Amino acid sequence: MVSGSMTESSSRRDFLRRAVAAGAGAAILPSFLDAQEVVARPLPQAGQRTPLGAFEPVRLGVIGTGGMGTEHCRALLRLVKAGRTDARIAALCDVCQPRLEAAKKIVEEGQGGEVTTFGDHRELLARPDLHAVLIATPEHWHQQMAEDAIEAGKDVYVEKPMTLRLPEALRLWDAATKNPDVRVNVGTQYVTIPSYVNARELIAQGTIGKPVWSQTSYCRNSKDGEWLYYAIDPAWQPGVNLDWQRWCGPAGDAPWDPEVYARWRRYRRWSTGIIGDLLVHRITPLIMAVGLGWPTRVTAAGGHYVDKAMENHDQVNLTIEFEDGHTMIVAGSTANEHGLETVIRGHRGNLFVGGRNATLRPERLFAEEVEERTIVGDDIGDPQDALRLRFLESVRTRDPVPSPVELAVKVMAIVDLATRSMWEGKAFGYDPAGRRVRSL
Repeated sequence: MVSGSMTESSSRRDFLRRAVAAGAGAAILPSFLDAQEVVARPLPQAGQRTPLGAFEPVRLGVIGTGGMGTEHCRALLRLVKAGRTDARIAALCDVCQPRLEAAKKIVEEGQGGEVTTFGDHRELLARPDLHAVLIATPEHWHQQMAEDAIEAGKDVYVEKPMTLRLPEALRLWDAATKNPDVRVNVGTQYVTIPSYVNARELIAQGTIGKPVWSQTSYCRNSKDGEWLYYAIDPAWQPGVNLDWQRWCGPAGDAPWDPEVYARWRRYRRWSTGIIGDLLVHRITPLIMAVGLGWPTRVTAAGGHYVDKAMENHDQVNLTIEFEDGHTMIVAGSTANEHGLETVIRGHRGNLFVGGRNATLRPERLFAEEVEERTIVGDDIGDPQDALRLRFLESVRTRDPVPSPVELAVKVMAIVDLATRSMWEGKAFGYDPAGRRVRSL
């Protein structure tokens, strides 16, 4: 059993587990994170990988054909049509038949030929012709599906956040580490943005001196509430054309609720909301650029300021301290779109990043030693397309993926600590050596 985010009291943990099982909309205690344990079983051993010829398309399976899964399908079809990659979507999987059929139609019309569909991801993974899978399900399924894909010998692109809870992230990290020949990429596309890549080189060269703190944000707004744009289809009928029990899966049974099914990011049993869904995009490339180790202390504040119907928070403000001697300030909002400028602040200079170009500005005391300049980055187009293309190239060449598990697991430690801090109103620390979370 992975013990990365388990607290000490087993009786308290058992009580919280029973509370979580009460249902998606039920009131649960603040320490509900402690109820999520990873089933003890051996780590997977990757099966034989399907050979990929030099002039053969990468054959993909897409697991999860809701909003993001269908968007991935459309994007892949567009990239193939433009001649930017050679790939084919060969199989689709979803628990919802209407969504599955809609995606099947889009893919078949876009690339020609028949696409096989499945209601169980294990049946898709059993296909011997697939080279890789793209997992775009709700995050409570990410760890299990990714691990099953590793065992089947498939390369993996798993959407962000890498998992729902930290123990799952640690488990998946272990599984990927044990099977280094399998490529596992997490869908945090901002790691491809040139300014972060160039900032990493400048920081490694010592240009800005010791990086002491950084700031970033992901803020947006809506009139009616966040994630309500995911529509509820009256055609959904559990037990008829939708397997609700399978959708709940590793998170345990819950009463059918179309609001939860369509808008699960609004509910804390199924999502960490802004922290896991939005802020991971900004935190991940900053950790990469600065070259940071593990977070060791996180405090978070905020609340339900406008969207009071949403269970998860609509405003969060994080202070993250790292083992390297660095502090990161992060703001997230779904009630106001004006966020913080993304800046990496060093003893000798500052880097302004987030777009194509990086701007280096010296600290006043070092103005004669550090040249102010703009580092022009390559035009990579859409960063999510760039990430998709680089993953497909990794499948073909076996080069490392751009957004690896060892980076994402540090981000998941932040997500775990920040989520706890939001709900419990105190700071939390992480011990990377012992893989344990503690309240401070």
